[in-house]
Amino acid sequence: MPWSIESHMNAPQTQKPFSEKSTAEKLKAEKPTAEKATLIDYLKTWPLFLLPQHFLSSLIHRFMRIKHPGFKNFQINQFIKLFKVNMSEAEQENSADFLDFNHFFTRQLKADVRVDKTSDNELCSPVDGAISELGDIVDEQLIQAKGHYFGLNELLAGDQLLTDTFRSGKFATIYLSPRDYHRIHMPIDGSLQEMLHVPGQLFGVNNASVKTIPRLFARNERVISIFETPAGPMALIQVGAIFVSSIETTWQGVITPPRRKQVQRWQYQEQSKIKKAQEMGRFNMGSTVVLLFAKDMIEWDKELQPNQPVQMGQLLGEISVQR
Repeated sequence: MPWSIESHMNAPQTQKPFSEKSTAEKLKAEKPTAEKATLIDYLKTWPLFLLPQHFLSSLIHRFMRIKHPGFKNFQINQFIKLFKVNMSEAEQENSADFLDFNHFFTRQLKADVRVDKTSDNELCSPVDGAISELGDIVDEQLIQAKGHYFGLNELLAGDQLLTDTFRSGKFATIYLSPRDYHRIHMPIDGSLQEMLHVPGQLFGVNNASVKTIPRLFARNERVISIFETPAGPMALIQVGAIFVSSIETTWQGVITPPRRKQVQRWQYQEQSKIKKAQEMGRFNMGSTVVLLFAKDMIEWDKELQPNQPVQMGQLLGEISVQR
């Protein structure tokens, strides 16, 4: 059974400057120039600093759970048309079959639509979405967008032990668009070790915001799940965003709401094993998943590139060291 403690770590901390000149040089060599944000990018994102993010998200949380048939059916049908959602993949294809909009948004797919296409020594994509960035964690720096970085320690809520675990490892960031399937699956077999809920902002996550909002993924509210896997330790991080009214896991249920002011940690004394491709959580409204692996434990598939679409179950990488 899990037990929970309130942490007095401030979440999140100010990003530390590069501790070594070599780190800055490595980053410069990997991404020599930053992709410049346009005026339109700034116009899209500056209102997010003024909006009451959590209040609006709480309203959306209620709005998505209205069960009046006429109202929720209109919502669902308009959303399907606007975002061109492929309902032929869904277990329930008719808007009238869903209890409310949230039930539609977190819809189950037909059994044969998403299957694990990888072998035992490979990683599968945990979600439907698009690769935002992936590659090496350069000391403690991760790429947010071309030429923009954020700190590993800040992403992990100042936890130095976790920071040491994943320093110089591998990361992948996968963005889920509104039209995507929003259940999250395991990319590899794993035994759950601990989970953290890190309170934070709820900035929108999109191409404009990653170029204009510094340290976006380390500032937004998130749920961090730590697993022991055949590829060593893995962190699977569910990052919230504006209007992401709820994040949940299969073992703990709804994590947020309620909103908290301090980092909360659950440790699992009885290891909970979850098989690869098994569902582990979901977004009630969507955002981003970040995967972390330790140094020299995995290699990403060389065919994967930023902005490339992926589907749950497709090849993501390969285990370098089988444990």
